[in-house]
Amino acid sequence: MSTILEIERAIERLAPGERAKLGVWFAEREAKDWDAQVDADAAAGKLDFLFREADAEREAGDLTSWPPNG
Repeated sequence: MSTILEIERAIERLAPGERAKLGVWFAEREAKDWDAQVDADAAAGKLDFLFREADAEREAGDLTSWPPNG
């Protein structure tokens, strides 16, 4: 039996409250992984194009505030 299948079956046996706790943990873990990937991409210069685009829009007067002032 594969590890994934074993994990799935173990999750199915959890009480609803425990499954909810696992869901929260998993979401937090995914967010940490996402943040780490963004940090790594930024450090490697992979997001520099976004800064260049924002600078160009600001210089052209096309950059707007968010949320819009209303």
